[in-house]
Amino acid sequence: MRIILGIEYNGSGYYGWQAQAHARSVQQVLEQALSKVANHPVTVACAGRTDSGVHALEQVVHFDTVADRSLAAWQLGGNSHLPADVRIVWAQPAIGDFHARFSAIARYYRYIISNRPVKSALLYQQTTWCHSPLDAEKMHQAAQALIGEHDFSSFRAQSCESKSPNRLMYFIEVQRNGDQVVMDISANAFLHHMVRNIAGVLMEIGAGKQPVEWTQFLLAAKDRKLAARTAPPEGLYLGGVYYPERFGLATHPLFRRLPTDAKRFD
Repeated sequence: MRIILGIEYNGSGYYGWQAQAHARSVQQVLEQALSKVANHPVTVACAGRTDSGVHALEQVVHFDTVADRSLAAWQLGGNSHLPADVRIVWAQPAIGDFHARFSAIARYYRYIISNRPVKSALLYQQTTWCHSPLDAEKMHQAAQALIGEHDFSSFRAQSCESKSPNRLMYFIEVQRNGDQVVMDISANAFLHHMVRNIAGVLMEIGAGKQPVEWTQFLLAAKDRKLAARTAPPEGLYLGGVYYPERFGLATHPLFRRLPTDAKRFD
């Protein structure tokens, strides 16, 4: 039987999602917890690997098991064996050929910037701090140039292993909420460090160091060396994953703005 889980985690204490031999990972602690519930080794597949220090509002994973357990047992039993910074939020059986990664049509990320003179003690390692006043309206305006299908070479990490730099951006919004500036962004898929590199560029624009048109220039240049520094991981959250309706998964309200003919491609 294939089970799907929605996972929430604070990534501050982990070296990313993916299991590693000599470092603590979210995948490692989740598999250990589920293996105790199943009474056999469990391996999970995720919708998208997150880097060291990155969080998740809703990571989607699946695993296969021969154990006969209720959905409540997977959720409650799994949480009883997990550390406090990782939680199984929901569980349901998979329909058809569902795959957490390969069935996904789109992913949604949120990037949160604490924009005030002093770092937040309460949101330590949960937001990125920028002391320079940011113009969220200019950041939003600049971001709109990224919507659509583009070559995002200027926004990919040099270590990115993707075969193609092309991605389809569905929406990107930047708005201020008190002393926080929040960026919500969705695409069919993301290149390595793509969201953090976009955030770095928009912060430069919001601080008045670059013009609004800089995003258009960088898209055309296709040169990572011309863009801003990669923004820190602390403010980044995997917000949700969108799947075809036939899999019966509830979707985040932000995905309602995706085109009805949205399709996955690499």
